[in-house]
Amino acid sequence: MFKLIFKQYKAKSSSPDLNDVVNFDDPLKNDKIIAHRLPYHTCHDEEHRSPSIPGLKSSSSWQCYALKDHPGIVVVRNPFTERGLRYWIARCLRDYPRPPNIVNLNERLFDETVRSDWWNELHRCQNKDDFQRTKVAMRWTTFGYHHDWDTKHYDDRMQSPFPEDLSLLCRLFSSTMGYEEFKPEAAIVNYYPVGSSLSGHVDYSEPNQSAPLFSFSFGQTAIFLIGGRSLEEAPTALLLQSGDVLIMSGESRLCYHAVPRILKEHKSLNSALPKEVYDSGGGDQDALDMDLFDHVGSLSFWQPFSDYIADSRININVRQVLKPGQLLLN
Repeated sequence: MFKLIFKQYKAKSSSPDLNDVVNFDDPLKNDKIIAHRLPYHTCHDEEHRSPSIPGLKSSSSWQCYALKDHPGIVVVRNPFTERGLRYWIARCLRDYPRPPNIVNLNERLFDETVRSDWWNELHRCQNKDDFQRTKVAMRWTTFGYHHDWDTKHYDDRMQSPFPEDLSLLCRLFSSTMGYEEFKPEAAIVNYYPVGSSLSGHVDYSEPNQSAPLFSFSFGQTAIFLIGGRSLEEAPTALLLQSGDVLIMSGESRLCYHAVPRILKEHKSLNSALPKEVYDSGGGDQDALDMDLFDHVGSLSFWQPFSDYIADSRININVRQVLKPGQLLLN
């Protein structure tokens, strides 16, 4: 049943029927979802409330939803400001695909300059065809513990530093959602041109499968399927839009899921942004690249990033690898 529904949404010969797709902009029209309440102390109690960071709305205003038939799935409907969205998109395109992080680019097709600085080299392309070929070739980058796509395992010897800003973002979300012990240790950034997909799979590589998985969507909209433990179970289709945060925990952590289709629905705000007010007193927010945070408000700086997401989706998914108290895999 899962594969059949995947093929129905993936079919390029027709526009997908979205009547059965959960749209979190219309929660009252769908009986498959319910409001998800955050732990009171993480968003209302001044003493214990999780601190915010630049580019993120206050957790007291987050719109959170759970799925009735899929325990452990929670979606936060875009808790980012416009400047916050731009910041994370720019980080995913300009910075995260650089060494020592690993990218998918084939060394037989791209030389070292492209594989080590893809974003800048992309914008040095003089030929339109070369530009497009280089653009769509980037499909993933990994950091922290690197996922081995052949063995489906992690290795202590295969690690790069986990970015401090993304670690801060994940820890804020995990503490706000009530997962106080979560540690972001491995990340995969997926790049989806319109027309691409991700087939059904289960994320079972992590030794710690009780910790939640955090997934951040930016750019174009995705149809996301969440099923059960078996491919025989019919999945539920969700519409994940730019800025949406998906959390998979508990029962859903080991369920089949997929992205059969990217929809070209999102229109980026192409204008300069007013200065965003934030506490400049230092602390955890120093983990962010505040120069970049300021620069993305400039239209001329933002334009290449906006052009990219005009027909692409970016997804960051973050996992904890080690079990509680474990320092190494081996």
